[in-house]
Amino acid sequence: MDFIQALILSLVEGISEFLPISSTGHLVLASEVLKIPQSEFVKSFEIIIQLGAILSVLFLYGKRLLVSPETLKRVLIAFIPTAIVGLTLYKLIKTMLLGNITVTILALFIGGIVMIILEKIYTEQPKHLDKIENLSYTNAFLIGIVQSISIIPGVSRAAATIMGGMFLGLKRVTATEFSFLLAIPTMFAATGLDLVKNYQVLLDSDLIILAVGFIGSFITALFTVKFLIKYVSNHSFIAFGVYRIILSIIFFLFFTG
Repeated sequence: MDFIQALILSLVEGISEFLPISSTGHLVLASEVLKIPQSEFVKSFEIIIQLGAILSVLFLYGKRLLVSPETLKRVLIAFIPTAIVGLTLYKLIKTMLLGNITVTILALFIGGIVMIILEKIYTEQPKHLDKIENLSYTNAFLIGIVQSISIIPGVSRAAATIMGGMFLGLKRVTATEFSFLLAIPTMFAATGLDLVKNYQVLLDSDLIILAVGFIGSFITALFTVKFLIKYVSNHSFIAFGVYRIILSIIFFLFFTG
């Protein structure tokens, strides 16, 4: 991986991590376009640059977790299912799922259809919650279960948590913010686990490449998070569903077979 490839991947990560379009899926597809072999370093690089993206959320929302213990409790409860699934299936995720372009394309396509259907069904009502601290512990845990499906590349952690939150009683903007907050422990855990298991690969790597990925994803994610909150205040997620379907078809036609 060279400097330009690392920069491109970091921008893809920063843009796609918090949008409901699957950052992992986009990184897999971007690597395919850039002809980057799926080595152990590349797989670890793709996970570790998520740290730059998540620090942007910590920068924007960290104070909220500190001043609202009730919000923090619900975030941690929602994190539990993903932690269990991630630890249990870590080897499967790294060896069978990450880098699998067929799985990614299929998940993008199906996820796009599901997102459009759910948005057609969903109608925001006054009873829907506009404060995360009013979410029940049970529903927080259920959102975490839905998030755990996103271990499949192409599903999208953001899409899973946002859609899950909306149908478990949160308003669209609130579900989006909860997705941002839930990303903090989820992505820190994923990055930390990967560091522990693959530290030797990283020690032998070009630190400049890692720094480029970190900084690029951090800056890009800052703008993406702010954009998404403004967008969902007045729009549904149907456009993202359509985008996922179109993208999956394009990659199926040109990069498989």
